[in-house]
Amino acid sequence: MATITAFDPKELESKVKAMYRSVAEHPEGDFHFEMGRALAERLGYSPNDLDRIPAEAIQSFAGVGYFFHLAALKEGETVLDLGSGSGMDTFIAALKVGPNGKVIGVDMTDEQRAKAERLRDRDGFQAVKYLKGYIEKVPLPDALIDVVISNGVINLATDKAEVFREAARLLKSGGRLAISDIVTEVQLPENIVCNSTLWAACIGGAAQQNDYRGKIEGAGLRIVTVEDNPSYQFISANAQGASRRFGVKSVSLLAIKP
Repeated sequence: MATITAFDPKELESKVKAMYRSVAEHPEGDFHFEMGRALAERLGYSPNDLDRIPAEAIQSFAGVGYFFHLAALKEGETVLDLGSGSGMDTFIAALKVGPNGKVIGVDMTDEQRAKAERLRDRDGFQAVKYLKGYIEKVPLPDALIDVVISNGVINLATDKAEVFREAARLLKSGGRLAISDIVTEVQLPENIVCNSTLWAACIGGAAQQNDYRGKIEGAGLRIVTVEDNPSYQFISANAQGASRRFGVKSVSLLAIKP
């Protein structure tokens, strides 16, 4: 399927940055999606892990699923979080890879990175660093990463195949891709796909699930596990309507680089 360019990608980027700037700075605000600790626990995050990371990162958590049981992070591994936001998943990853591991977060929104960096420095998560960048073009060398993670972000990319090719480039042989994201059961109609506001709200950019898996496999990665996340629910009326009509849903999956 061709890349969607029916609206200005710069307009989309502006709306995404504005929305996630608000997520970082005003997590108590109204959004199309739920946020915070209650969501994280319902999705599967361990209360014990959440107690060990900065509460402010959890408040701005806007993920759509849980994938750490699939990622099976090991002591000393290097992890990359695509679209790391205010840092919750990077801090969880840091707990699992330990002091000899490394966690790198990449995010295009300055306010999100600034918040994550402030919390990292305050709470002493020395293994974590953040990069300004796009998930389609990460400023890191080939075959550096043991595990690529991402939570509710790849649906925001206009060229998902490029994101998965980039993940494959960055992974070592035998490396894992463990992600949660929004997909659809049927192809979304053009009036939704071309609405940059709905795209920024994690709806309009959701790919049909078979097409999404095809893009992962087309990047040379082998899908091992796919799980639906029924605990994730949209909260706005528009988003709930799209979910019912088109099967917009959250999934978590694990893929391996041969």
